[in-house]
Amino acid sequence: MRLGVFTVLFGGLRFEEALDRVAEHGIRTVELGAGGYVGKGHCDPAALLADVGTLDRFRRALAEREMTVSALSVHGNALHPDPAVAEAHHADWRRALELAERLEVGVVVAFSGCPGDGPDGRRPNWVTCPWPTDFAEILEWQWAERVLPYWREEAPRAAAAGVRIGFEMHPGMVVYNPATLFRLRDAVGEAACCNYDPSHMFWQGVDPVDAAREIGRAGALVHVHAKDTQLDAANIRRNGVLDTRPYAEVLDRSWTFRTVGFGHAEDLWRRLLSTLAAVGYDGAVSIEHEDPLMSIDEGLAKAARLLEQELPRERAGDLWWG
Repeated sequence: MRLGVFTVLFGGLRFEEALDRVAEHGIRTVELGAGGYVGKGHCDPAALLADVGTLDRFRRALAEREMTVSALSVHGNALHPDPAVAEAHHADWRRALELAERLEVGVVVAFSGCPGDGPDGRRPNWVTCPWPTDFAEILEWQWAERVLPYWREEAPRAAAAGVRIGFEMHPGMVVYNPATLFRLRDAVGEAACCNYDPSHMFWQGVDPVDAAREIGRAGALVHVHAKDTQLDAANIRRNGVLDTRPYAEVLDRSWTFRTVGFGHAEDLWRRLLSTLAAVGYDGAVSIEHEDPLMSIDEGLAKAARLLEQELPRERAGDLWWG
């Protein structure tokens, strides 16, 4: 495994400046936002594909710093009921896929998307319970009429490009936990894999180590985010884990995204990283900073320090005890 950084945290900097800031932490692997909600400040596939010189300068900036790209990320909603949003995010996805093939980057991170409640829906509708039966009917319509038709077309396209799709299990999207991930993978094929972000598991009550073991054993683990979540026990006792308060209202929220080690102790991260190694994962562990209580540089430095100490670098060879 190797440590990486999702460079959207340096979104205000030019590409070369962002790479230099990452390099200051001794990290040589980057994940690049290439469209959708995360934008494409450091990696605009349309511009890179349109001009050989631009693409050459992009490659040279990475090579001069001995950096590799772990994934292109298009966190969008190509199933959005607003055609303008859906078409824009679909175009971002297709261009990122084309660029990944050109750069020989084997993973494109994506959301599954979330449709509306029917053909005339105007906003995404994330269903979280089966009753009243309207909700179960909405969910089945979404999967049958939008989710599966779309990804049954796109998954083979990704496979043909030599790309595996790292679906991030994200609440608000139809794929948000292991069960929904496997529902999609079983239906569209093995190009549908997982970008594993434990921060979304913590607050849903999913054990992040058990989930990583299940996904890894299935051969579906292709990219990993390193982001923690602080659970506020008092607020959870009072209001549960579903929380629509703004992220900045930390004292009143049931959970808050935190820097690695500030939501869960080092032992949890040690067990998670060991489980990733045990299931054969040897890719990037990409730090994603969304901590409202720390600056970018402080959060990145502290996450990198903890992970560098615990990250398994090499698997043992054959061992024998006599």
